[in-house]
Amino acid sequence: MYKNTFLRIAIALVITGLLPTTASAKEIVVKTIAALQSAIDKAAPGDVISVAPGDYTTTADIVIRNSGQFAEPITIAAQQKGRTTMLGKGGFRIAGAYIVIRGFVFKHSSDKALTEPGSRFSRWTQNIFETTGEGNYLSLMGSDHQVDYNTFQHKNSLGKFIGVRGEGSQIAERLWIHHNYFFDFLPQTGNGAEAVQFGLSGYSLSSSHSLFENNLFEQCAGENELLSVKASFVTIRYNTIRDCKAQFTLRHGNHCEVYGNYFCRTPGLRIFGDDHIIHSNYFEQCKPAINIGNGGAEVADGADVRSHDRPDRVLIAFNTLVDNEENITRTERPKGIGSTHITIAYNIIQGGGEAVSIQGPLYIQPVWKGNILFKTKGAGQLPDTAFRQIDPLLARDGAGIYHLQKGSPAIGAVAKDDFRGITVDMDGQLRKAPFDAGADQLSTTAVKARVLQKADVGHEAAMRSGDK
Repeated sequence: MYKNTFLRIAIALVITGLLPTTASAKEIVVKTIAALQSAIDKAAPGDVISVAPGDYTTTADIVIRNSGQFAEPITIAAQQKGRTTMLGKGGFRIAGAYIVIRGFVFKHSSDKALTEPGSRFSRWTQNIFETTGEGNYLSLMGSDHQVDYNTFQHKNSLGKFIGVRGEGSQIAERLWIHHNYFFDFLPQTGNGAEAVQFGLSGYSLSSSHSLFENNLFEQCAGENELLSVKASFVTIRYNTIRDCKAQFTLRHGNHCEVYGNYFCRTPGLRIFGDDHIIHSNYFEQCKPAINIGNGGAEVADGADVRSHDRPDRVLIAFNTLVDNEENITRTERPKGIGSTHITIAYNIIQGGGEAVSIQGPLYIQPVWKGNILFKTKGAGQLPDTAFRQIDPLLARDGAGIYHLQKGSPAIGAVAKDDFRGITVDMDGQLRKAPFDAGADQLSTTAVKARVLQKADVGHEAAMRSGDK
């Protein structure tokens, strides 16, 4: 399903990387806002505009209309990372293509850092975002952009750390948002305070083919939604969510894939929409871990796209749930129409509340099979034929995450690959038949993903060689 997605993203990554410039490129050092805007207006592909350390107060947006070229972006960078602070009423507004913004501290007004509709192939990297007042720290409207190794912190107002929009009715496409640190978003009153909002209702049936991965969220509350996805074909993988009071939500849209994420002491994941794949995720001490939405309407039958679209044909498989106060749930909704064709298979649920609690209308044509339960407060609505009550032999690793041990009854739980599209576990290791139950496939191959720590992300993190 996602081969074309990753091919398109790979092309974008090459284009938006910090690539060597040609001999004709030049470095321009500026020390005033006027000189900065002038240098931007005159910039040619490959040029590097370095802003000297200090505080710079803007009275209007710094608009970037020029464009770089493939392998020759125009780079606008703090001469010394983290020592150039942008204050005032305006921020960088990218209208062109192949632009790199690197190493700044943004403390200007919110809603002023953005990529305009029609912009392409630009990159925001190694910056600190702490803008002021209501609004977004960063808004993305164009396509093929990369946002990586930034720190988004200390928000106490409505608005988002990152807000993704689009052009017309089409959501921004082929975005790569990775290795960012989202920290300290205080609780807000009212709607519109997600840490990251990926789209709006009107974009929800358009396909993004974007990748949101390897980001760390800590101590973020805002509103009840932490990451709100309102688009189709978005891949969310290998993120760590720790000590947050808001949940990841597939709010509108279809065909999203959520895998390899670590949810610890947070409300977990809520699901609306159709044909999602939720696999190889790790949930510990959450309430709930996974919440299957109780639909308010059926968009496929013509209901308003702003509705809570009934979840249909969602696969929830190969996840590990440990000591969650609530595990897999579906809650009541006035006049709710429930969910249909939900598969709950080969998950490990150890400790905590009852395994499955389905409230509301009849659970229509579910598929239950192969789950492993151990020391939960009962199976709940999980049928007797859908689980084994047995110790999965989980043990904590050096990072405190439960993994399978040799001799676990979860090993080889699936004799053949009946799950098209599931190819990796929570460690990024390949799954090969027979599959193991739960998020972890016991393997001796190299671990490619893990629970994230602060040192792995944000403006101070050491970039991996492939990200430079």
